Amino acid sequence: MTDFAKSNEATCIIRGLRAVSDFEYEFQMTGMNYQLNPQIETIFLMTSDQKSFISSNLVKEVHKLGGDVSSFVTNNTIKVLDEKNTRS
Repeated sequence: MTDFAKSNEATCIIRGLRAVSDFEYEFQMTGMNYQLNPQIETIFLMTSDQKSFISSNLVKEVHKLGGDVSSFVTNNTIKVLDEKNTRS
């Protein structure tokens, strides 16, 4: 991730946290990213309570089973999910 950030002249990485359980993984990742490139900072944003239950795995599963995920992801994301489900 730090290589991508550097190649795009980014000075920070923005990460979202849904729950306390996300923090441990993100904290470890931030430590590793710092070791790889201390010039790039990580910024954490907390999600709203209304969206804290959403995860990519959950969205993919609901979509695969034919559910409507349009209130959780963009139309472009739905197109990608459609393509992936067609190939599976």
